[in-house]
Amino acid sequence: MAELVRAPAALSVPGDVIAGAAAARNLRVGTAGLAGASVLLYWAGMAANDWADRAIDLKERPERPIPSGRVPAPAALAIAAGLTTAGVVVAGLAGGRKALNVALPLAGAVWAYDLGARHPAVMAACRALNVLLGASGGDLRRAVWPAATVFAHTYTVTALSGSEVHGATPELPKRTLAGTAVIAAAAGGAPASGALAAWYALQYGRPQLAAVQEPSATNIRTSVGAGILNLPALQGALTARAGAPLLGLAVAAAGPLARRLARRVSPT
Repeated sequence: MAELVRAPAALSVPGDVIAGAAAARNLRVGTAGLAGASVLLYWAGMAANDWADRAIDLKERPERPIPSGRVPAPAALAIAAGLTTAGVVVAGLAGGRKALNVALPLAGAVWAYDLGARHPAVMAACRALNVLLGASGGDLRRAVWPAATVFAHTYTVTALSGSEVHGATPELPKRTLAGTAVIAAAAGGAPASGALAAWYALQYGRPQLAAVQEPSATNIRTSVGAGILNLPALQGALTARAGAPLLGLAVAAAGPLARRLARRVSPT
């Protein structure tokens, strides 16, 4: 189950909601519930992704739960559907109608991506909607900047992920590395946010630089993992930028924990 839903990667999810809530001046008790809903929808997406890709994974990634036989395909689909329903219900309970107005399109975008709309912009839209889920009930306009920043980051990670199996040309990691520099600059501003943004750029940029020098499948996969596991540093920078530096540091602290758990369960 943990492998099917990429459990460690879920630590990169609550920070989206918190960054959106901080930007929209909407931090409250219900924010924790919205973060939980977002995690459930993320896990649903991971399970649905493996179910949809089961034939491809049989050839390219036979070690994954479904092609290896550890999880039956019908069970994976049922898990994905159940987690989706739970995520939407929890969002409604935590944030009411305004949260549902974001959670339902988010769930739709997750399934659209898994069932065929495999463009980086679709996956990036899922993450941007996560940010707006946290902002629901507050001033959504204030959350546009962090949502756009998380969108851009996710776009780079998803673009790289398409070359995890066969590798790429140096141009791909060159473009994503340039994007990472712009994203880090966009997340900075105050001392705390600037420090966290710089840490994000270093930790995500270093493996991309290695991929520029040698764009093998291994280096691309390492870059994708770094993009997922270091997203909390970016979310922390955005939270600090919104005026909550201590909370931003707490969000960023999820990154080291995710990296430790990723030694046991792959986040990609």
